[in-house]
Amino acid sequence: MLFINTRPADRACALSQALSQQAWSVIELPLLELQACPWSDALAQLYQQLLQAQRIVVVSPTAVHIGMEYLAKSGIHLDQLQHLQWIAVGEKTAQVLAEYGISSAVPEVETSEGMLELPLLKSLAAGSCIAFWRGEGGRQFMMDSLQQAGMQILNFILYQRQCPAASIQQMPTLLPQLQQHPDYWMLISSEASWLNWLRLSQAQKELLNRGRYLVLGDRLEALLMDYQQQHHTRFQLIKLTNLKTETILQQIELKSGHA
Repeated sequence: MLFINTRPADRACALSQALSQQAWSVIELPLLELQACPWSDALAQLYQQLLQAQRIVVVSPTAVHIGMEYLAKSGIHLDQLQHLQWIAVGEKTAQVLAEYGISSAVPEVETSEGMLELPLLKSLAAGSCIAFWRGEGGRQFMMDSLQQAGMQILNFILYQRQCPAASIQQMPTLLPQLQQHPDYWMLISSEASWLNWLRLSQAQKELLNRGRYLVLGDRLEALLMDYQQQHHTRFQLIKLTNLKTETILQQIELKSGHA
C-alpha cells in the first residue's frame, strides 16, 4: 500500500519510518514550506508596539524561531516582555517557546475557536492589545473575532507559505508511480497543503478519486467536503484530531484493517 507523506522534511521522519516498518511504500512529498519574510521598517515598528501588548499568540514553531530572531534584531530583550502572557497554538509550539524560557498557555482544542475559549483571552477588557506571531495567508478568524470584541491587534506576518520547489520537480516521476496503484493514502494538514496538491496533481479527477485523505480537524474536513460537492469527486476522507504518529497509524488501521 502506498502512503504519501506530505509533512515538512524535518517532521516527516517518524511517520515515514513507522509506516515503512509496517511494509508500506512511502513517498515523501512535502506540500508546504515556510520562508521568513524579510526584516522591514513595518516589522520594526510592530516590535516597538509589543511593549504595550498584554498577550501574544504564537501560531507555530516557525513563528517562535523567526519571532525571536527578529526580536533580537529589534533591540528588545525578552526581559522587557515579562509583562506579556504567551499563548501557543499547540503543544509543539509551547515546547519551542519553553526552549526560550517562556511558559505559555495551550488550548484544549487546538483551533482558533479553542483559543478563543482560553481564560487568558476571555478575561481581557475591550481595548487590550494582543499580538499575533503568524504567517502570511493563515486563517484570520481569531484575530477578526478579537477585533470585533474591541481588542487592538498587532499582526506580525513573519513568514510566507509556498510549495517546495523539490516537490514540484518530483511530480513528473511521481505521477506514473501513482497510476500503478489502485489507491493511495495522503496526509493533508492545512488548507495551503491541499491547494498545493490540487496544483501539483492538476486536479485530475480520476487521480483525486483514488486518494484516501487524512485531514486535520473539522475545518479542513469541511473544506474538502465542499470540494467534493462542487467538483463531483468521490475520494475518501478520514478526520484526524492531531498529527501524532500513533494517531495517524490508529486511523489507518481502523479504516483499512492494515496492521
